[in-house]
Amino acid sequence: MTPYRLVRRRSTAGEFHARAIPEPPMPELWVHEITAPALVLGSTQRNDIVDLAACRRAGIDVVRRRSGGGAVMLVPDQVVWVDLILPAGGPGWADDVHAPMVWFGEHLAASFVAAGVDGVATHRGAMVNTEWSRLVCFDGLGPGEVTSGDAKLVGISQRRTRHAARLQACWYSTHDPSRLTELLLPEVDPASLHPVATVPPALAAAVPALLLDAIG
Repeated sequence: MTPYRLVRRRSTAGEFHARAIPEPPMPELWVHEITAPALVLGSTQRNDIVDLAACRRAGIDVVRRRSGGGAVMLVPDQVVWVDLILPAGGPGWADDVHAPMVWFGEHLAASFVAAGVDGVATHRGAMVNTEWSRLVCFDGLGPGEVTSGDAKLVGISQRRTRHAARLQACWYSTHDPSRLTELLLPEVDPASLHPVATVPPALAAAVPALLLDAIG
């Protein structure tokens, strides 16, 4: 087995999401440092859920990822975002699309525990939907996603080809749900959303290296 390689990049969210899965795929962990705030939509979400004029006024990029799920707000220095390139047939790969996400989530949870976060668990069941989970990623709980106590800590999405899976994950050191809801056209009371767990910046930034050690 070829060991995973850590690759760090710095750019806009749009440029990162536009990156293709390499051919041939190699086992890599990409750590993205974003240079501008972005509202990231899931692959099936429509642009009409976003107040585009408000985003322009606030200088916030509107980006669409190629994986599914709800909207995510990314702010520089407040979020850690990683992509894991998992080649087909390698450890963690499965024809069941949920199995690689659970495998990824288990290694993420172990990394947070190693960093000193208590009460961490990986969700191994089916998608847990809420009133707003189709709109807001962090309000639902999908296979492999990580919780701390009763709050979601890590969101995960996946894009697959015949040759690899691109598993995307992010977690926050600062999270203000109103930063997201004020940019959405459906009126959402941020107080109605489920809690999101945060970790101190230094701890959040340490997790990718621990994850690399965990997956080998």
